[in-house]
Amino acid sequence: MAGNTGNGNKAPVIVRDLCRIYVMGEIRVKALSNVSFDISAQPAEFVAIMGKSGSGKSTLLHQLGLLDTPTSGEIIIGGKNVLDLSESQKARFRLERFGYVFQEYALLPELTALENVYLPAMALGRKKGEYTRAASEVLDQVGLGERLHHRPREMSGGEQQRVAIARALINKPDILFADEPAANLDSVSSGQVLELFRKLNREFGLTILMVTHEPDDKKYVDRVIWLKDGEIAEQGT
Repeated sequence: MAGNTGNGNKAPVIVRDLCRIYVMGEIRVKALSNVSFDISAQPAEFVAIMGKSGSGKSTLLHQLGLLDTPTSGEIIIGGKNVLDLSESQKARFRLERFGYVFQEYALLPELTALENVYLPAMALGRKKGEYTRAASEVLDQVGLGERLHHRPREMSGGEQQRVAIARALINKPDILFADEPAANLDSVSSGQVLELFRKLNREFGLTILMVTHEPDDKKYVDRVIWLKDGEIAEQGT
């Protein structure tokens, strides 16, 4: 089951004055500038981050997901400024509270769907019987209950992405971060993935932040945050 069933409380996101400056020699590139917004957890929101190429979409997602460190600002999740955590605490926080889905499926080719999915649960030190059962359940949840023992090369792109989604859900995260999750898929598979996201959000209360460049994806989400040149240009339903 997706959603925050293991951590005791929902985790609203509060972002304040987030900046990210990359320094390359004497050149300073401002990728994000004074970005501020809130994400509701009651009810959980499905939010798209949109904008032209180079607008800072993926950079923002990487800051929120603790995959990169902003130059300044605050990211408050569940009442805690997560930027104050040590690197080891951030690693644990990511494993326990976040799920990630990327454009590239990032599946290990030699492992079965079941094995790919249970890796994050195994990393938390859960018992084998527990993480194997949980992986089987979450694969069934994404419609792959009959494909547990297939390897990536034996699955379509859409099926591989659903394995990646199941892997993101295995530790029952508060927040799912998705970076162009349907960019490599045909229109049918893309629709299936986005419908699955909407189901996870509405039925299981999973907060989802998704970067996308596809205008049609707006119909699946509750709200769009538009970025332009590293700043918020607009927010709307």
